[in-house]
Amino acid sequence: MQRHGRHGIRGLILAAAATTALAAPLTGCSDDNTPASTASKAASAASAAGEALASATAEAGRKFDQFKNGVNAKGDVNLDSHVTTDSSGRSTAKVTVTNSASSEKSYAVQVDFRDKDGNLLDTVVVTVSDVAAGASKDATARSTRTLSGDVTADVARAVRN
Repeated sequence: MQRHGRHGIRGLILAAAATTALAAPLTGCSDDNTPASTASKAASAASAAGEALASATAEAGRKFDQFKNGVNAKGDVNLDSHVTTDSSGRSTAKVTVTNSASSEKSYAVQVDFRDKDGNLLDTVVVTVSDVAAGASKDATARSTRTLSGDVTADVARAVRN
């Protein structure tokens, strides 16, 4: 179900492990500018990023669980390919849902934010409620944390009920 790119979470974990292994011989230094301190901070940052991503992925799963018997509706969703940064430093992308059903529907749309290499940085679920039959409604997908670099977004999955 989840695509993590070629390096994804596994890459973050391996990078953190490698950084920690390289830092081990340098321990004992307490100066904040030492290689050991820098390596330790990098390992902590990689660990925190991995934990944040795991938390966001778990939350996305919980939100989809709320859409019992949901129908695949990925074809009803259009995602603006232009990812912007809001005033809080979070990445955002415009989501447009067009209800192709003959009655009012609500949608859950999972949007994955990725780096330029396709590695998963964050995932969010946007709920778009009460979309009239044949009508469209806009929403905004907003990352759960500040992302850096060239960020792209894609629709991982969408359901309606």
